[in-house]
Formats: sequence, structure tokens, C-alpha cells
Amino acid sequence: MHKLYDKKQHKKNSLLNAAFDLFTAKGIEKTSISDITLNAKVAKGTFYLYFKSKYDIYYKLISHKSSELFGKATQAMEKEHLRSLNEKIIFLVDHIINELARNPKLLKFISKNLSWAFFKEAVTGTPDSDNFDFQGFYLTMLKEDAATIEEPEIMLYTIVELVNATCHNAILYGEPATIDTLKPFLYRDINSIIDNHKV
Repeated sequence: MHKLYDKKQHKKNSLLNAAFDLFTAKGIEKTSISDITLNAKVAKGTFYLYFKSKYDIYYKLISHKSSELFGKATQAMEKEHLRSLNEKIIFLVDHIINELARNPKLLKFISKNLSWAFFKEAVTGTPDSDNFDFQGFYLTMLKEDAATIEEPEIMLYTIVELVNATCHNAILYGEPATIDTLKPFLYRDINSIIDNHKV
């Protein structure tokens, strides 16, 4: 049973990786399902075992890639001995920014498409999802902090939007400055957002 699951997971991951390569190189409109299955080296019928259409894989890919980013950041954070909520969130943001700076292709794909609706899906590990349950992790992180947070979802939304906009321009275009120049200001602003939500 375990072997069968691994084989299915491998095929699904092959399709996601192939779609990512094609969508970032050609765009969704110029990519066909046949292109994806050919690139993934699977039969066309296999595609429909996992996805309804190329738009379905496109949206799932946004969630999948975003979830991977958050999963890696939280794994790295758990190895640190951070105490305050502010320190933890700044660590997560810094880790994600560094990952995106190393992979501009991923940044272009995610930041261009990551609306709040996609973000919520990406960070919510539902039972039928392979995504990392960032929402559960986030709520646990809030409980561990001594402060009570007013409107935690709004706080997270504000931070995500700020980081998304800042990263896109600073990493890809160096505007209005490099990401390293902007980081201290960005982190100061994030600390202010967190502090303003503390009751």
C-alpha cells in the first residue's frame, strides 16, 4: 500500500514540476495538457486522475509552491530557540525572502498569482491536501506567545501583502532599493504591525 502511494505521489509531483517549468517558460495559455504530460513522462489519462484541467493544476501549483515555502521556513524556525512572536515571524519572513531571492522564477510565479484566497488555501492543510498546515502552525505559535492578538488573520494578511509587494520589486528590479537595503525597514514595519495587533 505504501509503495502504491509513493508511486502515485511521484506521478503527481512529476506533473506539478512539469507544469511549473512550462508555465514559467511559456505561460499558461501556450501550455497544453499534452505538453505537461509529455514533459512529466506520464500518460495523458494519468493527468485526469489528479487534475480536472490545466487551470486546476495551475491553481493547485500556486498553493503547492507557496505551501512548500512556508513548510521549509517553519522547519528551519523550529531548529532555532526563538521566544517572542515577533522574532518567530521575522525569522519566517527572512527565510522566505532568502528562498525567493535564490529562485526569482519561483518569486515571479508566486507573487504574480498569490492572492489572499490562494494564500489561505496554500497555508491551510486540509485533510485531502498535501499542503503544509501553516494555519495550524500559526495558531499554535500565537497560543505560545504571552500576548493576545486582535484579528490574527488580518495581521497575517497585512504582513503577507507587505512582504509580497516588497519582495517582488526589490528582488526582481532592485526598486526602490535592493532587498538587503529594504530588509531592516521591512522588519521594523512588520514588528509595528504585530505590536499594533497585540491587546
